[in-house]
Amino acid sequence: MKEPGLITHGGLLFMLTLLAVFATFCFGAMQVQADDLNLQQLIEEALKNSPNLRASGYRTSAAEYRIPQAKTLPDPMLTFGYQNEGFTKFTYGNPNNANTQGIVAVAQTFPFPGKLALKGEAASKESESMGADYDALRLKIIAKVKEIYFDLFSTYKNIDLINERTSLFTHVEDAALARYSTGKGSQQEVLMAQTEKYMLLEKETMLRQKVEALDAMMNATVGHPADAVLGRPADLPPANLIYSLSELITMANEQSPELKSLDKKINEAEIKVALAKKDYYPDVTITGSYYPRGNNFEDMWSLTATINLPLFEKTKQRQAVNEAEALLSEAQGEKDSARLMIASAIRDNYAMLKASDKLMSLYKDGLIPKGLQDVELSLSGYKTGSNDALTVITRLKSIIDYEISYWLQFSEREKAIARIEAVTGLSGAAINNRKGNSK
Repeated sequence: MKEPGLITHGGLLFMLTLLAVFATFCFGAMQVQADDLNLQQLIEEALKNSPNLRASGYRTSAAEYRIPQAKTLPDPMLTFGYQNEGFTKFTYGNPNNANTQGIVAVAQTFPFPGKLALKGEAASKESESMGADYDALRLKIIAKVKEIYFDLFSTYKNIDLINERTSLFTHVEDAALARYSTGKGSQQEVLMAQTEKYMLLEKETMLRQKVEALDAMMNATVGHPADAVLGRPADLPPANLIYSLSELITMANEQSPELKSLDKKINEAEIKVALAKKDYYPDVTITGSYYPRGNNFEDMWSLTATINLPLFEKTKQRQAVNEAEALLSEAQGEKDSARLMIASAIRDNYAMLKASDKLMSLYKDGLIPKGLQDVELSLSGYKTGSNDALTVITRLKSIIDYEISYWLQFSEREKAIARIEAVTGLSGAAINNRKGNSK
C-alpha cells in the first residue's frame, strides 16, 4: 500500500503532465500551420522589406543627383535697369538728354579652372561612399536573419531532444516505482525521478517561449506582421569555411564595404583639401551690358570682368584649408580604427568557429555516445540493485546537457560564419558551402 504523501504528489505530477501535454499540443498545432522556414527566402524578404535599407538606397540616389549639380556653372544673372539724368525730373524720351537710357545686362560667373571638376569629383566620392554604406547595411541584415534563424534551429533541436530524453527519465521512474513496490527502493528515489522528469518539462516550456521571442524578432526583421506564424527552420548541414584567418583579414581589407566607404570618404576629403586650396585663386564674372538710348543717339554696350580678391586669406581661405586637412586626418583615423575593429571581429568569430568545431566533435564523437552507453549501463545496474537512483539521474542529466550544448555550439558556429561574411564583404557562396565540416 502506497503512502498518502506519495499519492498526493503523484496526483500533482499527473496534473502537471496534462498541462505540459496540452501546451505541447497547442504549440505543435500552431506550428503545423506554417511551412518549414527557408533561409534564402527569409533573406530575400528581409532585403526587400527593410525600411532602413530603402532609406539607404534613397540616400545613395540623392547623392548621385548631386554630382551633375556640382559640376555645373552657377546660374547666369540677368539685369534690367534704367539710367536717368539728374534727380529733379524724369528725363526718359527727352531728346536733349543723351545719358537717359535703359540697361540690359547678362552676367556669368566662371569659377577658377579646376574648381568645378573638383566639386564634381567630391560629390562622386560621396555617392560612392553611400553606395558602400548600402552594401554594408545589406550584409548586416543578412547576418541578422542568419543569426535568428540558427538560434531558432538550435532551439527546436533542443525541444526535440528533451522530448526524446523524457522517455529515459520515465524508464528511471518506472524502475524506481518497481523497486519501491517490492520494498527494495525508497519513496525518495521515486520522487527524485519524477522531479527530474518534470524539470525537463519546465525546460521545454522555457524553450518554447524562446521560440516565440525568436519568431517575433524574425517577423520584425523580414517585415512580417508581428503575429505571423512561422514554421520550423529546415535542417542544414554545417557550413564549410574555406579560408584561413589571415586570408579573411586580407579579404576584409580589400572588400569590406565599411572600409570601402571610409576609403571613399578619405578620397572626398583629399579632394576637398585641393578645392579649399583653389579658393586662394579668384573666380571671374563676365558681364555683357546693352544700353538702348533712342532719339537718334546710338545704342551702347559694354563688356566687363569682375574678380573676387582674397584679401582675408589668413582668416578665410587658409582656415578653410586647415579645416579640410583636419577632416582628412579624421577620415584616415576612422579608417584605421575600423580596420582594427574588423580584424578583431574576424579573429574573435574565427576563434569561436574553431572552438565550436572542436566542441561539436567532442560531443558528437566522444561524450554523447560514451554518455549514452554509461546511462544504459547505470540504468541496468539500478534495475538489478547495483546502482542507486542518484547515479542514474546524474548521468542522464549529463548526457542531456551534452546534447543541448552540441546544438548550441552548432548555432554559435553558424552565427560566427554569418558575422564573418558581413565584415569581410564576401557572399555566403564565396566564403563557404554546406557540404561538410570546416577545415
